[in-house]
Amino acid sequence: MGSSLALTLLVSFLICLFQFTRCVSSVQPLCRSDERFALLLFKESLAVDKEASAGPFVYPKADGWKFQGVDCCYWDGIECDHNTGHVTALDLSSSCLYGSINSTSSLFHLLHLRKLNLADNDFNSSQLPSRLGNLSMLTYLNLSTSSFSGQIPLEISWLSRLTSLDLSNTMRLEFGMFSHGGLKLERPDFKSLIQNLTSLKHLHLRHVVISSPVPNILANLSSLSSLDLSYCGLLGKLPTSIFHLPNIQFLDVSNNLQLSGTLPATLSCRRLKFLSTRFTSLSGVLPASIGNLHSLELLDVTACKFRGPLPSSLGNLTNLTELALLNNSFSGDIPSFFSIPSWFSNLNQLHELHLPLCGITGPIPSFFANLTQLGVLDLNRNQLTGRFPVGITNLTQLESLSLGTNMMEGALPDSIFGLENLQILEIYSKQIECPNTTTSLPMFSELGLGSCNLRQFPNFLTHQNQLVYLDLSQNDIHGEMPKWIWEMSFDTLFLLDLYFNSLTGFHQSPTLLPWSNILFLDLSSKLFQGSPPIPSSSIMVYLASNNSFTGEIPQLFCSLSSVRVLDFSRNNLGGIIPQCLSKASKSLSVLNLNVNNFHGPVPQAWLNGNKLKMINLGKNKLTGKLPRSMARCRMLEFFDIGNNQIRDTYPFWLASLSKLKILILRSNRFYGEIKSREFNSVFPKLRVIDISNNGFIGFLPSSYLESWIAMKSFHVEHFLGCCMLTITSTHMFMAGLTIPDEYNYSMTLTNKGIKMEYTKILEVFMAVDLSCNKFSGEIPESIGNLKGLELLNLSNNILVGQIPTVIGTLTNLEALDLSHNQLFGRIPWQRRQLNFLEVFDVSYNHLSGPIPQGRQFGTFPNSSFDGNLGLCGNPLSKKCEDLEASPPPSSSTFEQNHGVGLEWRGVLLGFGIGFLVGTGLGWV
Repeated sequence: MGSSLALTLLVSFLICLFQFTRCVSSVQPLCRSDERFALLLFKESLAVDKEASAGPFVYPKADGWKFQGVDCCYWDGIECDHNTGHVTALDLSSSCLYGSINSTSSLFHLLHLRKLNLADNDFNSSQLPSRLGNLSMLTYLNLSTSSFSGQIPLEISWLSRLTSLDLSNTMRLEFGMFSHGGLKLERPDFKSLIQNLTSLKHLHLRHVVISSPVPNILANLSSLSSLDLSYCGLLGKLPTSIFHLPNIQFLDVSNNLQLSGTLPATLSCRRLKFLSTRFTSLSGVLPASIGNLHSLELLDVTACKFRGPLPSSLGNLTNLTELALLNNSFSGDIPSFFSIPSWFSNLNQLHELHLPLCGITGPIPSFFANLTQLGVLDLNRNQLTGRFPVGITNLTQLESLSLGTNMMEGALPDSIFGLENLQILEIYSKQIECPNTTTSLPMFSELGLGSCNLRQFPNFLTHQNQLVYLDLSQNDIHGEMPKWIWEMSFDTLFLLDLYFNSLTGFHQSPTLLPWSNILFLDLSSKLFQGSPPIPSSSIMVYLASNNSFTGEIPQLFCSLSSVRVLDFSRNNLGGIIPQCLSKASKSLSVLNLNVNNFHGPVPQAWLNGNKLKMINLGKNKLTGKLPRSMARCRMLEFFDIGNNQIRDTYPFWLASLSKLKILILRSNRFYGEIKSREFNSVFPKLRVIDISNNGFIGFLPSSYLESWIAMKSFHVEHFLGCCMLTITSTHMFMAGLTIPDEYNYSMTLTNKGIKMEYTKILEVFMAVDLSCNKFSGEIPESIGNLKGLELLNLSNNILVGQIPTVIGTLTNLEALDLSHNQLFGRIPWQRRQLNFLEVFDVSYNHLSGPIPQGRQFGTFPNSSFDGNLGLCGNPLSKKCEDLEASPPPSSSTFEQNHGVGLEWRGVLLGFGIGFLVGTGLGWV
């Protein structure tokens, strides 16, 4: 009995021991001490900075990590293998981390990592460490929006187990400005990166600089479901095979302006839900097979080059929630114009519909009232006619309505203001009457009532305290700004546009504007008087041109640390330009004080590292010399000091400004010779130079002419100006708003004998004006290299010699003025090749012989040839002798066959020389 009891107890003990052993073995082991130490070292190598992350769920995850106590497998952001205790996942996204990561980081001791997420931090433009390639177990890698820079290392291509790779959004917002982190794919290139990553399901490289074609092998990634290559600078044609990837659901190749190609006739990617090709050069027609993509929820082909009719099969895409077709060349019965087709009524799930700049004609169809899910309706800049359809006021979900710049007419119904969710309203039409209702209105965030025939500030603005964007431009609002406007949205307003009204001023002066977060203010008008109002320190763009502001610029403007654009042009401001403006130029890109009454010296202390792209001080009363500190403005593209009283030698030191495109020194008291001094390359990007009406002497600067590389070619690009996209604020970016995106350079130039105001300057426009000086010697042959010239003015100098025949090769010339010099000889027949020449003036020289006939020369008046006693032929009354009037080489022969033309020139040249020699010997 006793032995039986003992045996029973022993068996029970062994069973309990077995169960306990099983329980112990099932407990997750502590994380490895070496990996815990590596994690702590990684944490200590980085700082915590609240500004380093911008996501919606930001908090410093690593703050709770301790060396002792809680198992590191339970730390925030850590996951471990249940069997081995190895750290397999590290998620420190949006953790406010700031610092650098290099290849010696303890991070790379975590060799069992399968998931690494460091997105939304700031790694201070450090390069991606090559040792990432040692983490061979990785299947998920996300380093997006973390300010890495430089070349993506080849070693990432070793991570053959990756199913998700996200290096996108390296563009961050710093001090209100976009800044590219600078990740790029050059060596290795795009193909080398992905050729081994055959398991990828997600590949996101948004804002990575690739600048190469999309490799065809991308189509081999059969598991790929999500591909984002937007803003990558892609080149060449988009492989159509991408549209046959069997599992693709998300495809974004937008904002690659040089990416071309067409959509395949047959689209077989039936799972596709998101397709964006916006701002690419894809062209052709939208294939009818696009209607087979029944899963599609977003289609955005904004600003591509698609043409032809919209396929009616788009009406089959009943799952679409967002459709953007703006700025293409879709057409209907009338080329480039079409009415909204009835199949739009099938798209009853649409939440956003963007159709601006589509050439839409006719009225807004009534069936829009049935699209009850619409939250955004944008029909800006079309040819819509008729009255505002009352049915739209039934769209109770509507948050944004844009109808600007159409041909609609009549009154905007009061019921539109009854839409409770409406936050954005843009009208911009002189034909639509905007109500001045006092009824209860929704709280708007954006309100665009430009060109609405308003004569006073609408009363309904009184209670608007959430406005972010208010545009009342191009109305006829007159008088002083009312007092109540100071209390309107004083802490939310980012943009206020009062351009081109009849406002006269403010109720107090000098005025401190109340809007504490204002970023963009446009007071450009006609009638503002008194001292210019002072904005808050948040201001980035301040436009106050074309007014009657008087007095001096208040010193408080020097304390605006964020200002990018400051425009006081065309006012009556006077006094001395505050010296502090040159010291405040760390943030300033545009300083425009043109056409005022400033006197005294140019500000002296321009700082190193400033961002100035435009300085316009023209048409004032400035005196003294140009300060050499201006050579520190290394970003300068536009410099106008014309029409002042500057007395100085030619500022040769400006040649260090390699980005300069426009230089105007006209009508000052500059003197002396122009020499290139020690600079070998002078203004390689220069397109316009005007140094007329000064006292320069000596020979024309032929070495300068040689180095003006930009003038040696002809190519159309865009308007010259300072882009403002770089000054979009963080708050406006997060809200999806942007301020006006450009500041166009403007100038006055004498062209074709008339002073012309260029409010926009095409990149292709090129002009050289050296007139009204005391240049002597001959016109250098190097002038013939400036093939892009449209205007050349060398008049009113002391130039001698013959007109160089090479000027005849400047085929883009529209105006050529060589008048009032001492040129002699004949007018070269090659001038007849200048087909665009509208103005030609060689008056008051010592020219002789026949005036070339035909082509443009038949259009020039007598005055173009006055003061040359030796000239003959039309349009002058003096007839030429037969020998003088001998015709030039056949123009048709020259045009058809340059080789034959040159051959005949040689024959004629030989004949001429022989004739002269023979005649000379005869006389002897």
